[in-house]
Order: sequence, then structure tokens, then C-alpha cells
Amino acid sequence: MNTRLEKNLNNNDNIPKHVAIIMDGNRRWAKKRGKLRICGYKHSIHSIKDTINGCKELGIPYITLYVFSSENWHRPKEEIDQLMNLFHSYFKQYLKEIDDSNIRIIAIGELKKLSNHIQKDLFLFINKTKHNTSITLVLALSYGSKIEIIEATKKIVKQVLNGCLSIENIDDSLFQQNLYTKDIPDVDLVIRTSGEQRLSNFLLWQSAYAELYFTDILWPDFRKQDLFAAIENYKRRKRRFGKITE
Repeated sequence: MNTRLEKNLNNNDNIPKHVAIIMDGNRRWAKKRGKLRICGYKHSIHSIKDTINGCKELGIPYITLYVFSSENWHRPKEEIDQLMNLFHSYFKQYLKEIDDSNIRIIAIGELKKLSNHIQKDLFLFINKTKHNTSITLVLALSYGSKIEIIEATKKIVKQVLNGCLSIENIDDSLFQQNLYTKDIPDVDLVIRTSGEQRLSNFLLWQSAYAELYFTDILWPDFRKQDLFAAIENYKRRKRRFGKITE
């Protein structure tokens, strides 16, 4: 790391509390190398581990990874099966390492759409790590923000119809308490790799005032120094949240 970047990051002022990452470019990474698509996803474990370690070093308490979107279910069945088998393999392989690293795991999304053995893996991860305190890793699996918002709306409508809630008491705080992320702070920084510049139905409510950072680096090549560059860029920005700074 260069001296200026290291000095900037050692100053803990304005470090984001919640970083969300759209891990894009796995398939393009594999295609560029003449490899099968799944090879890009396999190689991306190095990016995930490096990024988590970088967040721990900087004192970032929450990181959310967009692992599998609700739209990803429309991909070819063979590719989905390969991904699910890869998730299962990683869950078995890295549970002890994650627990020993004091990392807490949370999962958000339509988890019931996942296979029984993946759900079992997830709940084992969640229960095993629930008391860990170094960093919270949020896995967005079978996740779509539009669906999340619709489901939150349904919950609130039911409360109103049951007479448990007055319409006048509905506000952004109450709405947030009905989202998957009710116990997680809003996103401060969204990072997307591979050069694409869109949110792709990812944490739309939670990212309302997030800073956006786009990089051309394909996700399997993303490393800790790339995270640090994104954080340095974030630290230079002034977040006004619609207000005027004096």
C-alpha cells in the first residue's frame, strides 16, 4: 500500500459502518481465460476472504455481499446447480475458519427458495456464529430488493387490518423494521465491480443515501488494496443527506 493511502486509512474518521458489494464479473473473468463459468466463482473466494480481512483491518462492522439474486434463478439450471454445490462446499469448508475469526453470519432474501441442504448449511452458520463480534457478514441469497419491499408492505398491511397498527403511525422507521435488514444499519458505501454502473435490485431502500463506487476490476481479481482504494475515495466525499453543509 502506498504511504499516502496508508496514512489516510489509518485515520478512522469517516470510515463506513456498512459496505455492500455487488460481486460482478465472475463469468467474464472465466471467459477471458477460456475457462468454464464456474471457475470464476471458485476463484472469487480469494476476493471474498481478502475483502473481509480488509474490512476487519479498517474496523468496518458490517459487510453485505450480493451472492445470488432473485433474478439469478432464471439462469440455466446446470449453472444454478453448480453454484449451489459450490455454496454447499464452501459452507462445509469455511465454517470453522469463519467462526475462529469471530465473524457473525446473517442471511437475507427468500431463503425458502433455496434447497433444503443449503438452508441447513445457512442456519448452521448463523447459529454457530451468532455470538461473534468482530464483523457481521450479511449474505444476500435469493435476494431482490423489490420483493423485500413488497413483503414489508404486506406485513404492515396485515398489522393495519388486524387493528394492531394505525396508518398514521407508519413512517420510514416502522417500514425499515419490517425489512430483512431490520437490525442492520443502512448502507454507507456500495461497491460494484466489473465496470457496470447500476444497483441491480440490491438494497434499494437501505442504499437511499449510500455513496456508489464503480470499478472496472472483475470480482475474482478484486483484492484488499482495491477495497482500500474504494474506502479512500469514500473518505474524500461529503455526505449531506439532502442538507446543506456550512
